[in-house]
Amino acid sequence: MELKDVDLNLLVVFELLLRERTVSGTAKALNLTQPAVSNALARLRKVFDDELFVRSSKGMLPTPLAQELAEPVGFALESLQAAISHRVEFDPLRSNRLFRIAMTDIGEVHFIPRLMGALSDRAPKVTVATIRNTAVDLPTEMSQGHIDLAVGYLPELGQEFFQRRLFSQRYVCMFRPGHAMDKRAVRMRDFENAEHVVVTAAGTGHARVDEILGKHGVERKIKLRVPHFAALADIVASTDVVATVTETYARRSATYFGLKYIKHPFDLPEIQINLFWHGRYHRDPANQWLRNQFVELFTD
Repeated sequence: MELKDVDLNLLVVFELLLRERTVSGTAKALNLTQPAVSNALARLRKVFDDELFVRSSKGMLPTPLAQELAEPVGFALESLQAAISHRVEFDPLRSNRLFRIAMTDIGEVHFIPRLMGALSDRAPKVTVATIRNTAVDLPTEMSQGHIDLAVGYLPELGQEFFQRRLFSQRYVCMFRPGHAMDKRAVRMRDFENAEHVVVTAAGTGHARVDEILGKHGVERKIKLRVPHFAALADIVASTDVVATVTETYARRSATYFGLKYIKHPFDLPEIQINLFWHGRYHRDPANQWLRNQFVELFTD
């Protein structure tokens, strides 16, 4: 006999018969008719090839096999009930959980300082690790729970993912003070004649901008290509190259590096920044809590 051959509902009847010692008492406890319980007992006897319970003046007495089965069956049913009823709670003030979030380095600049500032009060023992979405198989890693959330422009995440819009970004042109483009009216000719630095961030919205410019025949004198944004503001501040970046990044660079930016001379579409999570973790309390932090802190 194998487990697949046993109706687990029969084990529920068996366990109650052990306690009640009567068919009528078991039927009442399960809200069933007495014939239904009697039928279940008949099926149990056939499955185990044993009487299991015999009638006496003291009710239904278990046979030696029934007594032998009592403890493991009771333990198994109790474990199943606990698993079904259990819902893991998340207490941010006590949790020491590690959250993994996929984002670009420019995403780190925008999200991480403010997020960590909020977590220091709301979840002081929680830790965060950022993951480059281009460095891993993001859909697989998120489906397996190795990455909790992803944030950015991520069209490759399909129907099995939920998403929440956080904000939209427009693109601007950023340069050092005194640059030739540092004037009131900038034409496309000025943009094309300038020397450019390009961040080759494949799989992101920034790479999409390069595709759009190329598709529309915009010619740039690309002087430098870099794989990330880490040194971009320093480079722009100390050279004559210009960069096409999001307005949020340009605003921060203006504050900390004294850079300037203008509306982009080419009518680039805005980029939508979304929060993504896999459907398996839609109702996970910890995942829900972290999503709520992003929505509260970063939604327009």
